[in-house]
Amino acid sequence: MPTVLEIINLSNDYLKNKGIDSPRINAELLLAKVLNCKRLDLYLSFDRPLVESELTLYRAFIKRRSKNEPLQYIVGSVEFYGLEFVVNSSVLIPRQETEILVESIITANNDRGNLKILDIGTGSGIIAICLAKYLNQAQVFALDSSADALKVAKGNAIVNGVEENINFIRQDINIDGINFVNDIDIVVSNPPYISNEEYSKLQPELRMYEPRIALTDDSDGFSFFKTISQKASKLLKNHGKIYFEVSQGQYQQVEEILKLENFININIYKDYLNIERVVYGELN
Repeated sequence: MPTVLEIINLSNDYLKNKGIDSPRINAELLLAKVLNCKRLDLYLSFDRPLVESELTLYRAFIKRRSKNEPLQYIVGSVEFYGLEFVVNSSVLIPRQETEILVESIITANNDRGNLKILDIGTGSGIIAICLAKYLNQAQVFALDSSADALKVAKGNAIVNGVEENINFIRQDINIDGINFVNDIDIVVSNPPYISNEEYSKLQPELRMYEPRIALTDDSDGFSFFKTISQKASKLLKNHGKIYFEVSQGQYQQVEEILKLENFININIYKDYLNIERVVYGELN
């Protein structure tokens, strides 16, 4: 049977030939999943031979990855803002830049108690759960139109010990029925903001595997910003705040959308690459 080092080297070459970015890291992370250990532990076990059952599972993982299936879906989880989240093909894979959205809310509101927060399009629940975890006096409402996504989010809330702090609601934002008139302190959303034109050019990992409904509005990329801003102007308390994650180059148009809905004190947070990533405003 091949050793840990031999199988890593073979898998690195195989994934590299398939055009997979960072092939060795992928090979190591998949093997760590099979062996139920941390990636760094592999370096202490290079001479360890794999048994047949481990080799069979690992080969299946490598085959899936070679077809561009995202690593996070194969291993079934991802770390985000210091917490662990289950992910599958029903939900978008959390991105590092979304941590800017979460951090901006926590930093600006960590001295406020009894907040009511509405997370629109919660997906795997990462935003709602992080806010409930780190703003532990907040009452969070997590809304999504997908029953499958809400099932994942509820499970993640239980794993992270915040299920008592979050109310999950199945609701399409385009349909009336959200009964929080002038009662919410913060509305937050990482909406589908990829335009229909941009969607066709996405990497295969996104286009083939991640839920289309979570990525694109099948229009110009601004539909949900408009709808959510309109709803938020009625849902928020006076001087309530709205936070959006935006794509590169969208912030100016999203700022104009917010102004049309009577939001003031509009500002921007940049991400790790100095890209305008979060737009927030206050209801006048």
